Amino acid sequence: MQAQAPSAYHLYNLPPELLDTLTLRTLRSEPQPPPLNSKSASHQLDLTEDGKQVQDGIDGSTASGSNIGARACNICLGVTFTDVDEQRAHFRSDWHRYNVKTRLAGGQAVSEEKFGQLVEALDDSLSGSASSSSEDESSGEGPSDAVNALINKTKRLHAQLNDDDSSQMNQIPQSPLAWFHSPQHQTQLGVYRTIFPSYIESDGYLKELKDMQSSPEERTWAMFMVAGGHFAGAIVKVGKSDEERAEEAEEAAAAFATTGKKRKPKKPKPETEVLRHKTFHRYTTRKKQGGSQSVNDNAKGPAKSAGALLRRYGEQALRDDIRNLLLEWSEDIDACERIWIRASASNRRIFLDFEGPIVKGDIRLRTFPFPTRRPTQSELARCLLELTKPKVSYFTEAELREQDEAYLASIKPKPPKPAPPPPSQPSQPLPPPKPKLTKEEEVLKDKWLRAFEMISRDRLEALKSFCDREADALGGVNALIPEYASAEAGSGMRRAGTLLQAATVAGSEDIVKWLLDEKDADPTIPVPSRTRDDDRDVAEDGHTAEGDDTETIPLKPGAQRAAYDLAKSKAIRGIFRRCAATNPDKWDWLGAGRVPSGLSKEMEEERDERKKMRRKGLKEKVKEREREAAAKRAAVGVVEREPTPEPVPIQKPENPTGPQKLGGASGAIEGVAGLTPEMRARVERERRARAAEARLKALSK
Repeated sequence: MQAQAPSAYHLYNLPPELLDTLTLRTLRSEPQPPPLNSKSASHQLDLTEDGKQVQDGIDGSTASGSNIGARACNICLGVTFTDVDEQRAHFRSDWHRYNVKTRLAGGQAVSEEKFGQLVEALDDSLSGSASSSSEDESSGEGPSDAVNALINKTKRLHAQLNDDDSSQMNQIPQSPLAWFHSPQHQTQLGVYRTIFPSYIESDGYLKELKDMQSSPEERTWAMFMVAGGHFAGAIVKVGKSDEERAEEAEEAAAAFATTGKKRKPKKPKPETEVLRHKTFHRYTTRKKQGGSQSVNDNAKGPAKSAGALLRRYGEQALRDDIRNLLLEWSEDIDACERIWIRASASNRRIFLDFEGPIVKGDIRLRTFPFPTRRPTQSELARCLLELTKPKVSYFTEAELREQDEAYLASIKPKPPKPAPPPPSQPSQPLPPPKPKLTKEEEVLKDKWLRAFEMISRDRLEALKSFCDREADALGGVNALIPEYASAEAGSGMRRAGTLLQAATVAGSEDIVKWLLDEKDADPTIPVPSRTRDDDRDVAEDGHTAEGDDTETIPLKPGAQRAAYDLAKSKAIRGIFRRCAATNPDKWDWLGAGRVPSGLSKEMEEERDERKKMRRKGLKEKVKEREREAAAKRAAVGVVEREPTPEPVPIQKPENPTGPQKLGGASGAIEGVAGLTPEMRARVERERRARAAEARLKALSK
C-alpha cells in the first residue's frame, strides 16, 4: 500500500499504520493507578449475594506455593483456613471486604494490623467483625459503616490530590487542538477538540479517533453562518460509509483481474462533498456602523429614519428566510452528526427560538474554534477543510520536550489572591447618629424650612404674613434657629442663626431692611459656629469688592461674627450702616454688631459728590492728553485723514426689462423709502451681496 501523503490526510480516513502508533500528547503526565500483580490480575473477583468470593476458572479452596491443598484468600495474602466455616467467617469480615473494594478500585490490600490502625483512626465503631452473630450471617447485609467510612476517606484523599493536579493543569491554557504523537513515524497530528463528543474526556480522544475511521453510514455535517445580513448554509458529507469503501476496493480488484495488469488507479471520490448549500443577503446593518438595527434600537431607542425602517424589514426577512430554509432541510439536519453555527447571541436565536430541527441543548451543536470571515460559500468550504484536515508536524522526542519546557516556562503563574486587609480603624470618629425628633420638633422644623424658602425667594409679603401668624411658635424675630432645622437648609443658610442672618446670607435687601426697621431684629447676635470652616468662610464672603470703599473690621481669632459679617454685597452692608446712622443708640452697632461706621444721607451725598469730582477729573485728564497728542502731531506736520470708502460700482442688470429680484432694480434706492426698517436692512444686505459677487467676477476675468 502506498503511503498517504501528509497533505491528503483526512480526519475520517487516516492510515492504519499511523493510527495504530498514535498516543495522546499532554504537557504533564497524568498519574496512573498502581498495577495489580500478575497473579491477582488473572482472576476476576466478584461477590455473590451470600458474600462468597467467586473466581473465574479457579476454585477458591486451592492455593499456590506451600499451602497447596489448604484453603486460602487470594485477596488478603498470607491468610489460610482450616475449614469452610473459618473461610466464610473471613469473607464476612470488614478486613476482607475493605481489601476487596480497594483492589476493585485499583488499590492494594492491607494487612490486618494496618486495617486495625485505620479503623482506630475513625470515630465510628467497628461493626460486623469476624465473630458476627448468626443474625448477621443470615441477613446478608452489605459492608459495615467502618468499611464505608474507610473507602470514602480514601476517595476524598485521592480526589484532593486530583484537585491539586487539576488546579495546576488549569493554569495552563488549553489549546483548541488535541495533539496525537507517533514516536515511530515522528509525526504529530492535531485535531480540533470540538469535533469529539462533549461527554468524552481527553483521555478518550484516541479511542474515539479510531472509531471515527469506520461508519456504517455516511457522516454529514450542517454548517451555518450569519453576520451583518449575510447568511451561508450547507449540508456536507465529511466521511464515506464502510459500504462505499468496500465498493471502491472491489472495483479496483475487478479492474486488475480483467486486464491482468496494474492500470492507473481510477481517481477516487473525494471524502468531502457539498450536498446542499444556500446563501443570501439582506440589508440589516448600516455601513461603517456595525451591529444590527435591533441592537441599536435596544441601546438607543428606535430610530425613525427611512434607513432604519429598511433595516428592520431586512432583519425580519432574513429571519424568515433562514427559518424557512431550516424547515426545508429538516430531514438532512436530523441525520447530521455535527451542527456548526457561527452567529452572535442575537442572531443565534434565529436558529433556536422556534420549533425547528435545531433545539437548545442539542449535543450536536458546535461553534467554529477559529476566526471566520464574511459568511459565503467559499468561507464554508475553507472552514470545512480546516476542520477535517488534521494539522501535521514532524518533531523528534527531544524537540517536543524542548518545546514543552519552553512553553511552560513562558507561562507566568497566576499571582495568589491577596488576603483581604484587616479592617482598619477609621481615622476620624464616626458622626453620632441623628437624634430622633419629636412630633412637635418635626412641625417646628417644617415651619423654619418654609421661612427659609420665603427668604431665599425674596418673598417679603409672604414672610410678613407668615411671621404675624407663626411668631409665637417660632419664638419671635430674634429666636435662634434650631440646629436640626438649619441642617436641612441650603449650604448658605446653615451658617445663619436668626432670620436676620438668614436674610443677609440670601442677599434679600427688602427683607433685611424690613427686619431692621420694622421688626427690630437684633444685629448683635453672634453667628453660631456649626462648622469647622466658619472662620475660613469670612474670607470667602469678601466684604471689599472692586470699587467698594466700605471699611471693615478685621476679625480676631476666637471672636464672634455678627450678621454684618455675612453680607456679600455692598447694598446689604449699606442697609446696616444706614440703620446704624438712623438709630445709633438702639444697638451696639460698632461693637457687637461689627458695623464699621454709620452711613447718613449727608455722607452718601458727600460720597457721591466725591465720585463725580473724581470722574470729572479723569475726563479732564483724558482731554488734556488728547490735546497734547494733537499738538505733537501738528508740530511734526502729520495730518491724519479719515480713509474715504471706495465707491461701490453699481452693476446694471443684463435684462432690465425682465423681472427683477429684491434690491436689484435700478430704482431700488428710491423704492426702499416706504419699507420697514427690517425690510430695508434685508434690501441693503442683498445689495451688498450682489456688489461683492460683481467684484469677484471682475477679478476672475
